[in-house]
Amino acid sequence: MCAASKSRLGRGLGGLISAGAPAKPTAPTPSAAPVPAPAAAPVAPGFAEVAISAIVPSPYQARREISPDQLSELAESIRSEGLLQPVVVRKKGDKFELIAGERRWRAFQLLKIKTIPARLVDASNASAAALGLIENLQREGLNPLEEAYGYASLIRDFDLTQEAVSERVGKGRATVANALRLLSLDAELQGYIAKGILSVGHAKVLLGIEDAAQRAVIARRVLEEGLSVRATEKLVQAKKAGAPAPSTQSAGNRKLTVTDAAAVAGIEKKLTSHLGARVALQHTPKKGKIVIAYAGNDDLQRILEKLGIEA
Repeated sequence: MCAASKSRLGRGLGGLISAGAPAKPTAPTPSAAPVPAPAAAPVAPGFAEVAISAIVPSPYQARREISPDQLSELAESIRSEGLLQPVVVRKKGDKFELIAGERRWRAFQLLKIKTIPARLVDASNASAAALGLIENLQREGLNPLEEAYGYASLIRDFDLTQEAVSERVGKGRATVANALRLLSLDAELQGYIAKGILSVGHAKVLLGIEDAAQRAVIARRVLEEGLSVRATEKLVQAKKAGAPAPSTQSAGNRKLTVTDAAAVAGIEKKLTSHLGARVALQHTPKKGKIVIAYAGNDDLQRILEKLGIEA
């Protein structure tokens, strides 16, 4: 096993795991007939080399998407440096259910390695879900929507209060409550947040608008004009007060004629809507530039496909 030979148990899970002393080696016994490889071979108290095929994903996984590019990068890192931290699993019938480390498990599949170092734990469904969410929050960069769905799953599936969730995952109750508020946004705005083209700060301001249709209109304007959170606050305050919306044009745009500015805004709006990504058009009568914001390689690939361009 090329990468497994370099594998070592890391310390990334901190207090969740602690390695024991190595098990004493035993001499092999001769056998008259081939014996099927076991699903798990103990290597130390609480640890084992578990067959990749014996592991199943967790039904409580908070992560919604795993980037193929990031998975390839992780696989190459494991190939060259070995596995720095075991996955965490629990026994489920004749299989092992992942609690933490789905990306590492999938990277091993990509590398066609047959077994993976694993920490074996005895955990209830609620504890397994909480441990998996903690792992993702601490190590694997959930986007804000995935984090919110993780908290919601603990509340829905295990009848926990927000206070109990905050205690289990080590986050403040206000952090959990604010994350859960994102789930009250409509699907369009949630998509913007998941892609990283609308910040959580913007989302919190937009939640001040109760009407979903008005909220979507303002969100599109935020994206089209590249408004800051502060500018968005002023826009929302004006909307709620019934006052005319404040001007948000940049100094560069103010040099354009009214007709030109309206045309630029219209083009930006159409491009943003067509590509599903924030587009800024920097225009002068002699030259200009189109800036398209995207969230990672997958989103770039999606935009290129929309434009009919092969990467």
